[in-house]
Amino acid sequence: FTCDVADETGVRRCFESIEERLGPISGLVNNAGILRDGMLVKVRDGEIVDRLSLEQWQQVIDINLTGVFLCGREAATSMIRNDSGGVIVNISSISRAGNIGQSNYAAAKAGVAALTTTWARELARYKIRSAAIAPGVFETEMVASLKPEAHERITSAVPLNRTGSVEELAHAVRFIIENDYYSGRILELDGGLRL
Repeated sequence: FTCDVADETGVRRCFESIEERLGPISGLVNNAGILRDGMLVKVRDGEIVDRLSLEQWQQVIDINLTGVFLCGREAATSMIRNDSGGVIVNISSISRAGNIGQSNYAAAKAGVAALTTTWARELARYKIRSAAIAPGVFETEMVASLKPEAHERITSAVPLNRTGSVEELAHAVRFIIENDYYSGRILELDGGLRL
């Protein structure tokens, strides 16, 4: 099943198709995300040379935050309608605390963390849990595409001196799904980067 997570009608139709084909929804992992990095105001030699565009801002907010809202709303609707309970796992980021050149990304991921805790409170009465993972640096296509010196600089900042694997991230998702008492928390999975 695929859809544009920022398109409300498309998301609703996608969730309807999932239910028709697979039955009631019992879990959701909100992991769609993009980067459109840029300094709020870029200055070189005392001159303003660029600014973060509204388009860069909006693309990231639409996918990384609005998409989480739309998918979370549809999943929760299904779980409540079917009285099935369930779990929503949102992928936030350690960048939610702020990262130079990522105003849009940090704002979106901070919003995801806030949605997570809010939903945990709102949805608990329906036996729906909400939790998040805030990954650090993981071996993704984006990280793999970095120049070797940039990759080394990022990796050396992690106390474990390596990036995380996709398998380690999947294990954390599985932990949240399988642990029926885990809700309302953001699990930082960053190799000690934010110590």
